[in-house]
Amino acid sequence: MRDFLGLAGKRILIFGVANRKSVAYHIVQVCREAGAECVCVVRDQATRESTAKILNGLEVLTCDVEQESEIAALPAQLVARFGQSIKFDGVVHSIAFADYSEGMKPFHETPKRAFLQAVDISCFSFVEIANQMRPLLNSDAAFVTISISTTRMASESYGYMGPVKAALDSTLVFLAKSFSGFSKVRFNAVGASPLKTSASAGIPGYIDAYLYAEKATLRGQAVTTAEVANVAAFLLSPASSAINAQKLIVDAGMETNYFDREIVRKMNL
Repeated sequence: MRDFLGLAGKRILIFGVANRKSVAYHIVQVCREAGAECVCVVRDQATRESTAKILNGLEVLTCDVEQESEIAALPAQLVARFGQSIKFDGVVHSIAFADYSEGMKPFHETPKRAFLQAVDISCFSFVEIANQMRPLLNSDAAFVTISISTTRMASESYGYMGPVKAALDSTLVFLAKSFSGFSKVRFNAVGASPLKTSASAGIPGYIDAYLYAEKATLRGQAVTTAEVANVAAFLLSPASSAINAQKLIVDAGMETNYFDREIVRKMNL
């Protein structure tokens, strides 16, 4: 049977593996099963040591995306490791951070430092990675970032990361336009509904929102991290060659079902 994704022999650079619950970890598994070669990038040496144990011999490099110098140095690291002819067919940006150490505040009380740090790590890093990786990209490479299913709903359990993800959604459009001037490199996002990940577990009130989201899906079952990874792999693949500057929503129909009869009935008991 023909390989629909066409990822066999492709080389993918994946940022953001933290543990087995990470979206990035599942993307690695899908891409490897499809025959792609994966190279992973994590924040620091401690994460490198822990993730190396679960990645079955994959190459793992470090890059703290808060440090512009480290992003700028990454291409040289890759060339030193793989040789001057190294090229990548895809890049996955599965990076997000927000400092909720002071608890969840009303949005108007968001600390400036925390907001700008979240924008830097979760959004601007996408721009800087794309810019620095240009010399190592094949002309038709694909970038995929991980967003959320909607930034139009003021989810209190997600806090100021909602506006940060909205900035990410806009950023991919501008990157796609900018790169179109000299390449066929594509930029897309997977807009996932609430997922059960280690990172989300640390957000105050998130679990309650996750359980509600599960009830609101048309199938009554939450979206899994593996399902998000499948869509990401599709967007990385030649099978999605005509999709650019888009966010594909992966929410099991949740956005159509907020007024489900059973949910409304339970709220009025």
